[in-house]
Amino acid sequence: MSLSRSSKAYQICIVAGAAITWLAVIAQLYLNIQNRVLSLPQTIIKFASYFTIQTNILVAVCFTCVALKPNGKLGKYFLRPQVASAITVYIFVVGLVYNTVLRWQWSPKGLQLVVDNLLHVVTPIWFLVYWALFVPKAFLQNKNVWAWLIYPLVYCFYILIRGAITNRYPYFFVDASKYTYSQVFINIAVLVLVFLGLSFLLVVLAKRLYKKTTL
Repeated sequence: MSLSRSSKAYQICIVAGAAITWLAVIAQLYLNIQNRVLSLPQTIIKFASYFTIQTNILVAVCFTCVALKPNGKLGKYFLRPQVASAITVYIFVVGLVYNTVLRWQWSPKGLQLVVDNLLHVVTPIWFLVYWALFVPKAFLQNKNVWAWLIYPLVYCFYILIRGAITNRYPYFFVDASKYTYSQVFINIAVLVLVFLGLSFLLVVLAKRLYKKTTL
């Protein structure tokens, strides 16, 4: 099903989504700068190298563009079902990987705990709800899935190249200084399969939701 984009619920969803996500990203940047052990430029580069941050920024930009200028070039781009669905997969993977693999690697407190949950729980769920309620699903096809892999694959190559230069990796499972490159590539292959599986699952779900609305 897809509710009307002219409804009050839609406006609340996208405006609140933009506010929550920008708040989480900015707060995380503040915390990183406040607790930095590297120089300010290095801290910002490190901050921007996390898939979580990049994808949350993507969500925030998406919500902002469709809220402020839905008929603008970027607004129309982010309103495309294929684009919104790709972002849904990306941010869902952020939540899935963090809450199944990474959450147990540390114990954030106070503001950091709040921000942590905004980035990895609230935003993924919020965007999934946005997709389920407001994104048209009639034209999603399995062939769209392959284009959705471009961003994750480019990101993986980026962090491997950056890691080889700086010896810093954003996530332990792609740390080539800790594991062999063979193991790292196996870990990346597993992650790619997760992206693929969730992408195909989203298309199947979209088709079922669309069929229900046409019965």
